[in-house]
Amino acid sequence: MPRILYAIQGTGNGHLSRALDIVPLLAQRASHLDVLVSGPAALAPPFRVKYLCHGMGFVFGKKGGVDFLQTFWQLNSSSFLREVRQLPVQNYDLVISDFEPVSAWACRHRHRPCVALSHQSVVLDPAAPQPSRPDVVGRTVLRHYAPATARYGFHFAPYAPGIHTPVIRRQVRELTPRHEEHYTVYLPAFDEHTLVGRLRYLSRTVRWEVFSRHSTREAEYGNVRVRPVSGAAFTDSLARSAGVLCGAGFETPAEALYLGKKLLVVPMKNQYEQACNAAALAQLGVPVVKSLRDKHLATLDHWLHYGQPVPGITYPDNTGQVLDQLLREQLGVDHRELVAS
Repeated sequence: MPRILYAIQGTGNGHLSRALDIVPLLAQRASHLDVLVSGPAALAPPFRVKYLCHGMGFVFGKKGGVDFLQTFWQLNSSSFLREVRQLPVQNYDLVISDFEPVSAWACRHRHRPCVALSHQSVVLDPAAPQPSRPDVVGRTVLRHYAPATARYGFHFAPYAPGIHTPVIRRQVRELTPRHEEHYTVYLPAFDEHTLVGRLRYLSRTVRWEVFSRHSTREAEYGNVRVRPVSGAAFTDSLARSAGVLCGAGFETPAEALYLGKKLLVVPMKNQYEQACNAAALAQLGVPVVKSLRDKHLATLDHWLHYGQPVPGITYPDNTGQVLDQLLREQLGVDHRELVAS
């Protein structure tokens, strides 16, 4: 059985949420599994992490986009290069990267294969939906941020061979969805003050449950409840919600679709992946607004009163099969041989 390094981008909730299911499945298929996390981890992983790296994480602003100035100051080039040189990727039979740059560039530095297993690895596939407005810089960042020698990925639909439906974590699959009165909000690029003002202006009768990366305590502002980001609390709110208002990331929209929730997304500015996701979600029938400015509030109001879930979303649990395919194609062994060895 192989020795595997699984490297995860810690920025945002999606990568670590997906890892909750992938790590135990990989552990069953490896003689030894080590995990690397880079960037500011949004959630504390419940599994052992051997390597914690600074990496090259994006910094979210407070007005709906990536804060490039703060991102620039967060990038410590000497630290990143040192992490790349010191990571012992040569000690593993296989390195799998979920959009994680230290492991990817360490493999390139040592001329070792690196297998991408992420949403970002298939966003630029010609068969996947693309935004109407081109973004050369955004495409370049996605293509070169974590270089790989082979790519396997997840998207909202299987647009082409090698593109699989989302990993819906076990905690979500085991939920019994209920439709209560509140709306769950996760827009990490907006601060608490902006969200409260916009949501109260939009409606003073709808109950909002806002999960904010910028808040450290729970607070009530009339019909808006603001809570710090917490995996268990967010999942519970999501399961009970009447609808979900979130960024055009990947995991949260996918989980909302799976749970049969009506969904509206606000793509993060200066984030080409989210522009691609918004194009894919719009193709499915999910409403998209560019911001929370006054000119978009009519769309939000219409969604509150008349929006409906996207029908027919099932997302089968095929994560184990995807990993078996990856290991078979990259190492020449199948799961039965791994278990028997």
